[in-house]
Amino acid sequence: MTTSHYIAGHWVEGQGSDCISVNDPALGQPFAELMAASVSQVDQAVAAARSALPAWKSTCASERAAFLRGFAEQLGQRREALVALQMRNNGKPRHEAEIDLDDAIATFGYYAELAEQLPSKNRTVPLAAPGFTARTRLEPVGVVGLIVPWNFPLVTSAWKLAPALAAGCTVVLKPSEVTPLIEQAYGQIADALGLPAGVLNIVNGKAETGAALSNHNGLDKLSFTGSNSVGSQVMRSASAQCRPVTLELGGKSAIVVFDDCDVDQAVEWIVAGISWNAGQMCSATSRLLVQDGIADALLPRLQAALENLRVGNPLTEEVDMGPLTSQAQWLKVASYFATARGEGLQCLAGGHALDREGWFVSPTLYTDVPKDSRLWTEEIFGPVLCARRFATEEQAIAEANDSRFGLVATVCSADLERAERVADALEVGHVWINSVQAVFVETSWGGTKGSGIGRELGPWGLSAYQSVKHVTRCLG
Repeated sequence: MTTSHYIAGHWVEGQGSDCISVNDPALGQPFAELMAASVSQVDQAVAAARSALPAWKSTCASERAAFLRGFAEQLGQRREALVALQMRNNGKPRHEAEIDLDDAIATFGYYAELAEQLPSKNRTVPLAAPGFTARTRLEPVGVVGLIVPWNFPLVTSAWKLAPALAAGCTVVLKPSEVTPLIEQAYGQIADALGLPAGVLNIVNGKAETGAALSNHNGLDKLSFTGSNSVGSQVMRSASAQCRPVTLELGGKSAIVVFDDCDVDQAVEWIVAGISWNAGQMCSATSRLLVQDGIADALLPRLQAALENLRVGNPLTEEVDMGPLTSQAQWLKVASYFATARGEGLQCLAGGHALDREGWFVSPTLYTDVPKDSRLWTEEIFGPVLCARRFATEEQAIAEANDSRFGLVATVCSADLERAERVADALEVGHVWINSVQAVFVETSWGGTKGSGIGRELGPWGLSAYQSVKHVTRCLG
């Protein structure tokens, strides 16, 4: 049994009713277990964050920056252990796990720099009216709850934790019950750095723990990344208390390929957009829109590329794609395979679970998928790609935008003027042109429509944890 809750600067055993099994998805077997935090322990964590807030928000910005740089350095020192845990608990190939760690390190380093710039953000406001002066203060929003998902643990928590601490907030972090172990590194680092007790608290658990945190009246803000179904519950909890939220939710993103593309290069971008993390990404470009003039050349090569992906256990094999992270996700993706068969979809590659131990599925391609198919409209969260053809630029834009989601998109074209024009017309939060999904900490992350509220990363990520105050003084 693992002790995995970090409250008020101490590691404590869970007192909740749920026992959490931590699984190796490549084997379909548990390798650790822990008891969830109780509702009372969530109360204790929020109380600890509230008690620590006055001193932490008064800490000078340079001192907070030093702590953030310490997190970055300590993550680097734990590199091999954290990479191995990502591979074992998530099923990520080594190169993906290494990129995750590099992303987390870069995030803490970036927000350390922004933290140092905070004093200059408090400034005088010019007024047209005589006899008054005004100034702006950017203050921490307060105690924040952070709920993060299982597909990118360590990363999504860094995207929230680093800017929150930089702003002067104190936090209660709840990792996913599917991947509860890797975020323990943040508590260990807090101990090593001497971070004041209560500034960072970590509680693990299932739905009961998550509900206790999202409903807690001791929070000033909640930031959630996960499914739309849970996100709507979080939003209802926030609305009951008129509390601000940041929600990073689902996607059903399009990749638009024009007929002037190099076929092999386009295939590379398409495969990366659907197979990275076994397609378990809110940003997976799972809707392929391919122009008529290139479709007959591209689709057979895409079929071959997907069939040639090396799928296996990242701890024992050289692989391109690992397993799905949980049995629940494996069953969900398998249900979409059954739906595709029921709808009579044309399957060019995959379309089935793999007959081996662990939670593996085949990289899959369906073609000429009707726009009313569930596979075209619903987020599957697996390596399942649906393709349709288009004739004109206007048609491509219309079909790409015909979704209740609006997270990301990719545009592939040798005509850069057209690519930029299409990117501007797409109703999403982030567009890549002729690229894999490179995410940089300096740019924003978040979507439109049903893909969420607010932005993470960049200066927008810091602003999400700040409150704006103006002080106006009469000179008379």
